[in-house]
Amino acid sequence: MSTPNDFAHDFRTLGLAVVHTESQAVSSLAERIDESFIEACNVFLRCKARVVVIGIGKSGHIGSKIAATLASTGTPSFFVHPGEASHGDMGMIVEDDVVLAISNSGETDEILTILPLIKRLGVPLVSLTGNSRSTIAKASTVNLDVSVAKEACPLGLAPTSSTTAALVMGDALAVALLTAKGISADDFARSHPGGRLGKRLLLQSSDIMHSDDQLPKVPLETTLRDAIVEMNSKSLGITAIVDHEDRVKGIITDGDLRRAFDKQMDVHNTLVNEIMTSNCVMIEQDSLAVDALQAMQQHKISALLIVDEHDKLVGALNMHDLLRAGVI
Repeated sequence: MSTPNDFAHDFRTLGLAVVHTESQAVSSLAERIDESFIEACNVFLRCKARVVVIGIGKSGHIGSKIAATLASTGTPSFFVHPGEASHGDMGMIVEDDVVLAISNSGETDEILTILPLIKRLGVPLVSLTGNSRSTIAKASTVNLDVSVAKEACPLGLAPTSSTTAALVMGDALAVALLTAKGISADDFARSHPGGRLGKRLLLQSSDIMHSDDQLPKVPLETTLRDAIVEMNSKSLGITAIVDHEDRVKGIITDGDLRRAFDKQMDVHNTLVNEIMTSNCVMIEQDSLAVDALQAMQQHKISALLIVDEHDKLVGALNMHDLLRAGVI
């Protein structure tokens, strides 16, 4: 009886063949980033509304991904199933839109059915097809050739190389438009507020810092014993040392306490200014949480203080806060 290991070599060979075939299909697209590609980009740039992507079957799945990529990179876009468009969803396409049609054959019946309606609306049509002489290609304002020499499927039936080529061309369009529109990292983050990127680019230190009654701080005249009590009650591993106007004069950390104990200092009579770190790391409250992370990593510390524009203490945070917020 055969075991999975008996076929390991064949599986590897087959897998490598697919990668090689699809790599060639993608490489061949380079020569098609030409005047037609530039024209298609300009059509999208002139669009006053949305890019409506249509496709069916595997091309439909690729179309959904391209629409999502366009939308997340600054080009409003959504996917419409061409079959549903024939039964009412054409109302989702308006005259200021641009339609992006994906069809390997260029003869997809469901798309051919709505071509006259797209033309009647006066909506520009950009197509990705594997046949530049097809009906859809000829009806398009701009056609981009995404044909492939062969599918990676050994039967030549399952869409593999062709869908990969269409996807890469869609990515090329999206990234070119992103750059042309001057989309910044902040703009991109606003489309991804729930993801780690959004948190790194949008979350401010003030959003996650400990403040008010949760903020560990003691005045300069405090004894080491009272500072320890404050640190234990706030559980941040630090306490700020402030003057009467809440301006930061220093910080005491768990490390400072250990060094004080090693020296057998009297916690009842030693004042905090005798062991505190005066030149402590601080950031302003409107700084990004990722800036706090970078400051901690640079100075090899696990917590820091947050001040306002007048250098008055307003908060503190540590690595655990950044971890809980998803910044790390």
